[in-house]
Amino acid sequence: MAGDKTTTYKGRNIDVQWDSRLCIHIGECGYSAGDLFVGGRDPWCQPDLVSDEEVREIVKRCPSGALTYNDKAQADNETPASCNTVQVVYNGPLYIQGELHIDRAADDMPGVRYRAALCRCGQSKNKPFCDNSHLKAGFEDYGAVGEKGDGLEIEGGKLTIKSVTNGPLLLSGSFAIVASSGRIAWQGKQAALCRCGQSKNKPFCDGSHNDAGFEAD
Repeated sequence: MAGDKTTTYKGRNIDVQWDSRLCIHIGECGYSAGDLFVGGRDPWCQPDLVSDEEVREIVKRCPSGALTYNDKAQADNETPASCNTVQVVYNGPLYIQGELHIDRAADDMPGVRYRAALCRCGQSKNKPFCDNSHLKAGFEDYGAVGEKGDGLEIEGGKLTIKSVTNGPLLLSGSFAIVASSGRIAWQGKQAALCRCGQSKNKPFCDGSHNDAGFEAD
C-alpha cells in the first residue's frame, strides 16, 4: 500500500513502512543479507520471506528512521536504545539513537522517536533532518570531537532535541557523543550542536551562525 509520503509492505505477522521524507539511502536495508529487501524486485520489501525477528533487526539498522515496523502480535513495537547516542558522521549528518523527542517532528514519523539523521551542513531542505545536501554542498568535517563533557550519572531516558530559530540544535537529557572514529568522546546532559555548518568547534555551536547569516526557520 503506497501513499504520497510512505509505503507499507504487508506481511502476515509484521508490516514494514518506508518513509520517503526521511530516507537518505544509506543502504543498511538493501545491503542486508537475505530476502527481506531485494533491489529491482516488486515489491522491494517482502516481510514474509524472513523471520519476524529478522525483520525487526534489519529495520532497526536504518539510521534515519525512514524504516519502521508494525508487529501485529505486540501492543508496543520498537523500544529505544538503552543509551542515547549522537554519532558525528564523517562529512555528514548526526545519527541520533535513543528515546528521542525531536521538536517539530511530524506525528506520522514514528521512526524518529528512536533513530534520526539530523542535518549539520546547514543546506538541507528538510531541516532538522538530513536530505543528503551535504554531498552537493561539499561539506567537510571529519567528525573528531575534542571535548569530554561532564560525564553521565545515568544512561538512557528522554532526550529532547530543539532547533533554535536560525541557530543550533539544543540537546537536553543524558547522552553520549560518538566521534566518527567510533570513540565515545563526550558524555553529559546538555549541548548546543552546530547545524549551520560553519562552527570552528564542530560538532558544537560556537555562534558562527550569527556571522554567517544562517536562516533555517
